[in-house]
Amino acid sequence: MTQHTNFSERLDDLQQRVGTARSAVQTAATESESQLKERIDQAQAVLDQSVQDARQDVSEAADGARAKWAQLKADAAAKRSDVKANMDKRALHMDAKVATTDADWAEADAAEALDFADWAVGNAQLSILDAIHARAYADTLTAADAR
Repeated sequence: MTQHTNFSERLDDLQQRVGTARSAVQTAATESESQLKERIDQAQAVLDQSVQDARQDVSEAADGARAKWAQLKADAAAKRSDVKANMDKRALHMDAKVATTDADWAEADAAEALDFADWAVGNAQLSILDAIHARAYADTLTAADAR
């Protein structure tokens, strides 16, 4: 296995990120508006960096599959980049009905992001299993050629 295929370690990192996200969400539910704005600004900065990194990955991707995943990551990250704009727009709302509709949309966006994350985990599992199989098959053929 190469450094790029240490799947267990990467899954552990992903699990840790999910735990961190869960903790942040639970804490955010009890914070003041100014604390939430600060938390959103921090998360937005991380997301903005992720978008830049994903775009760099797209430009550096050598093969089709890698380029496709990098582009998917860049597209998903870019979709989330409007959180700050939505927060700023919310500050202008005076009507409770409009604010309720805005909250409904924000909750729907969050649900879609979780659906995408669920899909991405399933896709990652399938891709990892395929990679493990491909490596095992290549190792078998290499060993057979060495005889």
